[in-house]
Amino acid sequence: MTTTLIRGGTVVSATGRAAADVLIDGERIQAVLAPDSVLLGTDVAASVDTVIDATGKFVIPGGIDAHTHMELPFGGTEASDTFETGTRAAAWGGTTSIIDFAVQTYGKRIEDGLATWHEKAAGNCAIDYGFHQIVGDVNDDSLAAMRGLVDEGISSFKLFMAYPGVFYSDDAQILKAMQLSRDTGMLTMMHAENGPAIDVLAAQLVEQRKTDPFYHGVARAWEMEEEATHRAIMLAKLTGAPLYVVHVSAKQAVEQIAWARDKGQNVFGETCPQYLYLSLEEQLGAVSEKWGAFEGAKWVCSTPLRSREEGHQNAMWQSLRTNDVQMVSTDHCPFCMKDQKELGLGDFRKIPNGIGSIEHRMDLMYQGVVTGEITLERWVELTSTTPARMFGLYGQKGVIQPGADADVVVYDPDGHTSIGMPVDEAGNPTGRSHHMNMDHSAWEGFEIDGHVDTVVSRGKVVVDGGEYLGAPGDGRFLKRGLSQYLV
Repeated sequence: MTTTLIRGGTVVSATGRAAADVLIDGERIQAVLAPDSVLLGTDVAASVDTVIDATGKFVIPGGIDAHTHMELPFGGTEASDTFETGTRAAAWGGTTSIIDFAVQTYGKRIEDGLATWHEKAAGNCAIDYGFHQIVGDVNDDSLAAMRGLVDEGISSFKLFMAYPGVFYSDDAQILKAMQLSRDTGMLTMMHAENGPAIDVLAAQLVEQRKTDPFYHGVARAWEMEEEATHRAIMLAKLTGAPLYVVHVSAKQAVEQIAWARDKGQNVFGETCPQYLYLSLEEQLGAVSEKWGAFEGAKWVCSTPLRSREEGHQNAMWQSLRTNDVQMVSTDHCPFCMKDQKELGLGDFRKIPNGIGSIEHRMDLMYQGVVTGEITLERWVELTSTTPARMFGLYGQKGVIQPGADADVVVYDPDGHTSIGMPVDEAGNPTGRSHHMNMDHSAWEGFEIDGHVDTVVSRGKVVVDGGEYLGAPGDGRFLKRGLSQYLV
């Protein structure tokens, strides 16, 4: 087996940092050594196959993006990243594990949806991957099937309080699913928006000829997120189920989560980079020469971008500092403007919902370290350690320690990353500085004061020196245990 020594760097964990060398043997971390340690001999570097010089750089556990949607059918099209392209882009950005969503739609069997996602991913992933289960039709058969998911290594399922006619579950269905969550220990994940009310508001806006992407955010008002979050918390309290609220974007929803947590309830929240940096006014309301007011379609996602004037972005950063929100995932669900987002020209309701961020999450969150929003240790905690604990992977993933998978990123704080999509004078793309399968960048113009230099996935160097060294099939399916984050 190949041996690798990462030497001279500062190893950063969720609880501290220290100068240390990391010895990798095959797919696992064998030792974390003090600099110049002779514990394993006087010249460890001479005895290994590869030495990675991390002098002046941070050595961190590989990122875990616990919310992605590769190849997801949505809105008459399909997410533009395949498991191959999406996981390769993730590796470029320092993410070494993802948890995607197997999908059960209305009238279909959970077992069939799960089998389909295994077929999509197997042999195609550049990094390790696991699944949550979307339950789009809560009935007696699906509830029975859900009880067997833990044995399949799938210890969490997702319900939707939005998208009537597609994924929507009513309160009675949610109650039954949460009772199963209580009995099995599975984690209930919730898309918390009042979908039926949103659909009414959206229809009224279209009737008023307010059809631009900006009105996507208006229709999905923060009150709809706050109300649904509170309702989900109450149902979880009644049943005793643990609850994880996905892609929290509104400060009022955070207040509901904090209220429940202060009472000792097992309620957790996740946010995404778009809710920390982007806004209703600047992005959903954007206008360009090429697309006009439809430019904002690039940033249509649900929950939507919130108003900067109302202070949601600052509140989301604060929630990460106070641990009222515990994690940052991407909700990576990319669509191209051409032939996909443009399906919603003239009607924002028909714009496929999703933003591509999987390649940029680690960088964007590190920029929060640079600007003083979070600490270096909190960066690691939010992007790797807590996702591992939350979703039953800690010890194998999310930490640099002997016995853990050798998922390691060497990050250069003195490096620089420019995100964007170069265009010619006519505004047409001439290339791209990202590796996601998209014809635009939602993060155009963002500058990061740091750089992912080397990425090691289960002992294999997959990115180094601006070169991709991995291959489809490098990633393996992760059978997860129950959450290790519950009180």
